[in-house]
Amino acid sequence: MLNLKKIFLLTDKGHNDLKKAIIACALTNLSLMLPFAVTIQIFVELLKPLMNEEISWHKMWGLFFLGIIAAVLVFLANKNDYKKTYVTSYNEAKNTRVSIAEHIRKLPMSFFNSKDLSELTTNIMGDCAKMEHILSHVVPQLLANTISITIITIMLMFFEWRMALAVFCTVPIAFLVVWFSRKIQNRLSQKHVESQLKATDKVQEYLEGIKVIKSCGLDGEKFKSLDYALKRMKKMAIRMEFGTGVIVTGSQIIVQSGIGLTVFIGAFLLSNNQIETIPLLMFFLIIMRIYGPILVELTLLPELLYLQIAIDRMRTLLSTPTMEGNSEVTLEQYNIEFQNVDFSYNNENELALENINITIPSDGITALVGPSGCGKSTISRLIARFWDVNQGTIKIGGVDVKTLDPEHLMSYMSFVFQDVILFNDSIFNNIKIGNMNASEEEVIQAAKAACCDGFINKMPKGYETIIGENGSTLSGGERQRISIARALLKNAPIVLLDEATASLDPENEVYIQEALSRLVQGKTVIVIAHRLRTIVGADKIIVLNNGKVVEEGKHDKLIHKKGMYERLYRIQQESLGWSV
Repeated sequence: MLNLKKIFLLTDKGHNDLKKAIIACALTNLSLMLPFAVTIQIFVELLKPLMNEEISWHKMWGLFFLGIIAAVLVFLANKNDYKKTYVTSYNEAKNTRVSIAEHIRKLPMSFFNSKDLSELTTNIMGDCAKMEHILSHVVPQLLANTISITIITIMLMFFEWRMALAVFCTVPIAFLVVWFSRKIQNRLSQKHVESQLKATDKVQEYLEGIKVIKSCGLDGEKFKSLDYALKRMKKMAIRMEFGTGVIVTGSQIIVQSGIGLTVFIGAFLLSNNQIETIPLLMFFLIIMRIYGPILVELTLLPELLYLQIAIDRMRTLLSTPTMEGNSEVTLEQYNIEFQNVDFSYNNENELALENINITIPSDGITALVGPSGCGKSTISRLIARFWDVNQGTIKIGGVDVKTLDPEHLMSYMSFVFQDVILFNDSIFNNIKIGNMNASEEEVIQAAKAACCDGFINKMPKGYETIIGENGSTLSGGERQRISIARALLKNAPIVLLDEATASLDPENEVYIQEALSRLVQGKTVIVIAHRLRTIVGADKIIVLNNGKVVEEGKHDKLIHKKGMYERLYRIQQESLGWSV
């Protein structure tokens, strides 16, 4: 028996719902035979005068009422069919989208280095939409038709087995033609899907980089990569449709050849007095009733094969190991230790961090400084377990972060990045993300502490103002302050500040510094800064270069040491007097 749960990547509920949908569709198909049976009996009565018999109007009225009952039963069967098939398939697609999104949320950041955002978007939206369509329009009907046709064939065998074979013998041959050509269809479908993903990726790249494209004059003919991707997608779509169209049309011709075969066999049997007119007429009507849905299903069958590519992608995604850990451990101390840590993003021969041994004390400010690409941001992301180290251990309060569930670990941390991510929602909801259980008063207090309240109240709808995609209606400083309000609301004991004041004008920098001073009180703070004057008062400064720790200490000590820190600090101080 087919393992539908495994084939279509269904949940237990989805699997049970699909079986119910198949049964419902089969009952609908069989219910449609009731009007057909009534119609046959009416024809029998109407043909009686040709055989010198009288029409029984009493029986005709009985058949009329039976027809009404049959119509009601067909309606109820179709209603049940719709509920069991379409509604449940939409719910299953929704559950699949949520499960994929939840799985993606738990994946390590290394996974996203090897995946395009467009491919993941296709997994969640496009692939699930295909599954939704197949589970509602193809699979239940296809399997239900198989069941109902088998039942009807067996029943008709009792009337006239030769005519029954003539009607149905071409059906399995047609389905076998489609099935055995699946390798050709899979190859065409795979190329089509690949071209779709490439085109989606190029469209996204085009939209994200529209400012650069316009400023550099790369639109139109000069942006050939997008044009090529779209043309290739069209070419692959036409090729796939043509290839599958030939196969489907051929299989439909085979099915419809059963009409000629049935007429030939019927005429032969009638001429030899081996069948009567009424049964012969019944078989002719069966062809018109049965072949219609079969021809439709043959058209949809290639979609079932096409879906397997999408399901294989989803199966690969869902089989990617997530970052697991204990969520019951309570951290009581917030000092952070790196012990012999090595880490690389992709190539193990190119270490981003090498033999890192540092201690970040609790209830203090530790600054990470050094040239671009030295590993500052990498350290902060390893603390949050965005990635796992190649070698060595990272401990918070003596607990190895590898043993902790990433989401549980994240509950102890607040982030303020240079590149702020905001959602196309109200300011209030963007701040509340820091603590979804916070009250309205707590959200407003966090906004005031982050110096947001002033500019928020000047907006048309205040805290309910929709700020556009990624806060497009706000300035850089305003977006940064909202992210700080979010961190204040979370009130986590560990705070990571990654270039939080970089690229800000002096006025906004004052506001940000004031907000940050409130955020870091009594916390374990890790600051990544290029502006060394902002971390002069740090409790500890760790200087990195080429993924290694080269210096540690307070500002005065490092200045007197005359090493890398002193050189970087001196260069920045001299640059303050530069002008254009």
